[in-house]
Amino acid sequence: MSKSAIVIGAGIVGLATARALGSRGYSVTVIDRSSKAVGASIRNFGMVWPIGQPEGKLYERALCAKSIWKEVLTGGKLWFHEGGSLHMAYHQDELEVIQQIVEASDKRPVSVLTPEQTLAKSPAVNKQGLLGSLFCEDEMIVDPREAIAGIPAYLTEKYGVHFIWDKAISEVTYPTVRAGDQQWAADEIFVCSGQDFETLYPEIFSATAITKCKLQMLRMESQPDNWKIGPALCGGLSLIHYDGFKAAPSLGKLKERYKAEYDAYLKWGIHVMASQNGLGEITVGDSHEYALTFDPFDREFINTMILDYLATFAEFKSSKVFQTWHGIYPKMTDGSTEIVLKPVDGVTIINGLGGAGMTLSFGLCDEVIGGRY
Repeated sequence: MSKSAIVIGAGIVGLATARALGSRGYSVTVIDRSSKAVGASIRNFGMVWPIGQPEGKLYERALCAKSIWKEVLTGGKLWFHEGGSLHMAYHQDELEVIQQIVEASDKRPVSVLTPEQTLAKSPAVNKQGLLGSLFCEDEMIVDPREAIAGIPAYLTEKYGVHFIWDKAISEVTYPTVRAGDQQWAADEIFVCSGQDFETLYPEIFSATAITKCKLQMLRMESQPDNWKIGPALCGGLSLIHYDGFKAAPSLGKLKERYKAEYDAYLKWGIHVMASQNGLGEITVGDSHEYALTFDPFDREFINTMILDYLATFAEFKSSKVFQTWHGIYPKMTDGSTEIVLKPVDGVTIINGLGGAGMTLSFGLCDEVIGGRY
């Protein structure tokens, strides 16, 4: 008889956990408080982003996650695009950092492109003052709304995963979980509740180096005439955001210039990227505010700053914004890239992946369930 497991939360971490369990023969039940996933897992770029991860374990985890993404999306007949990424350089210090990243990269498929090669990759790049770009083949775009909504059906068909919606688990007393007057039992329980981490095991989380991050994003309408931007597009500010770029010796000098010229951007944690989904819509963002409780209202000036910086490196056929929103995700404050805790035998908490949830979850959860973590 197969082992049973309950997964609390149907966001990307919960789905990745359910997939890892199901592929190993577990009888899996996923329970979510809403009628569908509506949290940070659908409020992002949809970027599977190995370029942002440092060499070694995290980069390898990102590549593993990407291969699982492709397996799941192909099996579920869901859209994805392996277009890679472009980070544009318009100043000599940005170009220098890009060159150093390529020189320091051991296994990554990265290269420095000339302005002409960059424009050949994407017709959306602003050619005014362009010095070159960093191109990486690794990056993949999914549509987070379509993917997170569609993966449950695939997991049910492929592995028999059972989903229970609209049940907020408020208590875990191994081997049972409880929602109101209903309860369920399993051999193993996995808590993958994202930003709602205070509900279960609040004492553990109050003693954990974890906070929350609020980010603002925008979406532009489908581009006319099926016009495509090609790779995901990034400006120079993204070079100082990701750990994957810390190998560049002159990154510190670039940060100093940005502090002088983009102080307000750094205050609000703004760096700007753009990705295009299968419908031709372009998602743009984002900002980063850290706290445990946030003002529920978005700041219009942040969206304006994002669009202003976007214009320095990208130009689209249509820039009409038809949606704005914010997302909130858990973020470790001690430099850790995740937390995997076992408060009692039979219960595992997986949380704290920060902004790398789409990039790392499938890989991390496969390690945890496979006993390799």
